[in-house]
Amino acid sequence: MEKRKLRINGHSHLLPYPEEIPQFMQDKGIFWVDKDRKFMLQKDWNRPITDSSFFLNEKLAWMERFNIDHAVVLNLSQLYGNGLRVEEMKQALRFQNDFNAKIQHNHPSKFTCGFVVHPGFVRGACWEIERCVEVLGLQLLCLPTHYMDTIGTWRCIFDEENEPIFELANKYNLAVEIHPYDGEKFIKLENTSWRFHLIWMLAQCADAYHFLTLNGYQDKYPNMRTCFAHGGQLAQINLGRRIQGFDGRPDLFEGKSHPRKAVGHKNIFFDTLVHDTGGLELLIRNQGSKQVLMGLDDPYPLGEMESEKQSSYPGKIIDLAIEREIITETEGDAIWEDNVIQWLCGDDEAAKKKLVDRILS
Repeated sequence: MEKRKLRINGHSHLLPYPEEIPQFMQDKGIFWVDKDRKFMLQKDWNRPITDSSFFLNEKLAWMERFNIDHAVVLNLSQLYGNGLRVEEMKQALRFQNDFNAKIQHNHPSKFTCGFVVHPGFVRGACWEIERCVEVLGLQLLCLPTHYMDTIGTWRCIFDEENEPIFELANKYNLAVEIHPYDGEKFIKLENTSWRFHLIWMLAQCADAYHFLTLNGYQDKYPNMRTCFAHGGQLAQINLGRRIQGFDGRPDLFEGKSHPRKAVGHKNIFFDTLVHDTGGLELLIRNQGSKQVLMGLDDPYPLGEMESEKQSSYPGKIIDLAIEREIITETEGDAIWEDNVIQWLCGDDEAAKKKLVDRILS
C-alpha cells in the first residue's frame, strides 16, 4: 500500500487564549490578548486578531478544513524580548517556551513547536536551549534576524559572539528558524504604510543570510539546519550583487566564505511564502527545490490564507507552480512533506520515522 502523502506546514503561529497568559505579562506591558480575543497588545502597541485560527481549537478546525496534517509552530515575534529588563525577558521567553512545549505534548500528531532564546545573554540562552531540548523535548530553535545586545546596540543574529548558541544547535541536531521583526526599532524611518512588514522584514532576512553564509556556518555546524522565513526573498534577488561585491572588494571580506559556496547548500532552507510564482521560480532556480519547504505563515494576513479578494487558499502557490511547470508534482509533494522533515530532522533517520509516526498516529 502506497504511503499517504503528508501536508506539513513549516511556518505557523499560535496565540494563547487570553486566560492562559500570566497576569505579569499585562502588568509589565510585555504582551497580552484582550478578553474578547479581538486584539493582541503590548505597551503602546496593538494589532487586530484577523482570524479565529490564531487560537488552538480554531486552528485545529482550520487545519482539518484545508487538509493540513501537521504544523510547525514558531514563537510569537512579539516575544523576542528585545528591550526588556533581563528578569522580565527571561520570564516572558520561558512562558512562550513552556506554552509551545505544552501544545506539542498535548497534540503531538498535529504540532511540532519551536522555542526562543535571547542572544544578547549568551550564557542564559545556552541554559535555556539545554532546558528546552533535554526537559521539554523541543527540537526547533527560533531566532530573530536581529537583536538588541546588553548595551542597546542592534546586531545580526549571525554575529560571531553567538557561536556558543550554534555549537549547541549543532550538538543537539536542531532545526533553526530565522524570522524578522522589530525593524522599526533600529531602522530610522517613520512606521507608515506597513513598510517594515512589506519591505524591511525581507531586507532583514537578506542581511541575516549574508552573515550566515559569509561566516560559513552552514559547513562549520553541519548538524544545524537553518530555514529563512518568507523565502529569504530579497536574498534571492541580491545574490549576484553579493557575489560581485565579494569578488570586487576582497579586502572587505578577508577570512570570509564566498557567497557561491552557500547557494543550494543542504543545510540552508527557505519557506514558500513569497506570494507569487515568479518569486518562487527565482528561489527554486537559485537554491533548488529540495531546499524549499511549505510555509503558510498562518493566520497572519500576510500569510497564505483563504481570501476572496486574492482568490487564494493555503497551498495555492504550489498548485500554481505545478500548473505553470515551475516544479513537478513530485517536487510539490516534497515541498509539503520531505523537505520539511529534512529540515526538522536532518539525516537522523530514526528521528524522521519518529516524527512521521506521531503525525500518522
